[in-house]
Amino acid sequence: MGQVSKNSRTTSTTHRFFCPCGGEVKMKSMFDDGKVKNIAECEKCKRVERRPSDFN
Repeated sequence: MGQVSKNSRTTSTTHRFFCPCGGEVKMKSMFDDGKVKNIAECEKCKRVERRPSDFN
């Protein structure tokens, strides 16, 4: 059997982040001062942070 190349592998996982309030954290892109900024926002409590790991 030949080896399968790394680009042909089809499995992928997504990491889901959760806020301490119990809501799920979603990434959003905002256009501010001529720049695109990515922010993480909790769907339940509407808390906004720079990245999902800041919710811990």
